[in-house]
Amino acid sequence: MKKFTLSALALVAAAVAAPAFAQSSVTLYGRLNTTVENQKVNGGLSKWVVANNSSRLGFKGVEDIGGGLKASFNLEHGFQSDTGTQNLLSDGKPAAFWGREAWVQLAGSFGAVRLGNFTPESYFATADYISMHNHDTGSSSDELYDFSTYRSKNKVGYFTPSMGGLSASLSMSAGEGNSGEKRLIDTAVNYVAGPFHAGFGYAKHGDVNQWALRGLYEMGAFTFGAYYQIAENGYAKKYKNGRLAAMYSMGASEFHLNYGRATDGDQYTLGYNYNLSKRTKVYAYYTDRDTARGTARSGEFSSLAMGVRHNF
Repeated sequence: MKKFTLSALALVAAAVAAPAFAQSSVTLYGRLNTTVENQKVNGGLSKWVVANNSSRLGFKGVEDIGGGLKASFNLEHGFQSDTGTQNLLSDGKPAAFWGREAWVQLAGSFGAVRLGNFTPESYFATADYISMHNHDTGSSSDELYDFSTYRSKNKVGYFTPSMGGLSASLSMSAGEGNSGEKRLIDTAVNYVAGPFHAGFGYAKHGDVNQWALRGLYEMGAFTFGAYYQIAENGYAKKYKNGRLAAMYSMGASEFHLNYGRATDGDQYTLGYNYNLSKRTKVYAYYTDRDTARGTARSGEFSSLAMGVRHNF
């Protein structure tokens, strides 16, 4: 009798728990994006390289708690697809394992509240939005956009629900008492009305700040995009940067052209993508830039590249 009672209780508990399990999910996802390139730096001899283009591996999940409330999370790891090693920082030390994304979120009719490490929405709403040919990665990534306010860790963010195509976000992070760590404020606004897309981003990190405007318009097989940014940083009192981008789609083919000009240089890219499927594409591009900024990628640089990108 005791065994029967315990078995019955176990069945009841399983029956009660089953709907909760059915309403939650965890997804493994990622991207492998690798190029073979012929590069030339500062007018020197050209060299052949196999290069990673921001490959990543991640987990994301969502649970329907009920009453219109959902809990979700995202963990994302960046790695080098050309060597299999973990991403490194500029000083050669290993980057944080979940350095790309590591956050938990509660969402409902009020919008969403997010805690943790996540990419600034001011970047997603502007420069990233018009980077259509290779997702702003690799040697053809936008070298002119000012990232002085780019900070992703120790943040609290609020995201509004979409209201007639309009949505916004605001995130903040404190210095947490760490020496030299400044407080961050990052905000973004996005608007979508049919083929027209607009965005605004503003960020302030201590004494450094930047704002940018973005527009994108879809016209049949053509897509046109542009953004303009002004930043006050260590490079110049006011650093100005703008970029134009265009894409023409024909069947599985995409033809890309973008040109950016900044206070201290310019950059252009010609690209071609062939979509073998919704998840896999082969592509080629030529990029050329000349910048005077004090970064590891300043100076003259050009690359002719061919690559494969696979999402899973």
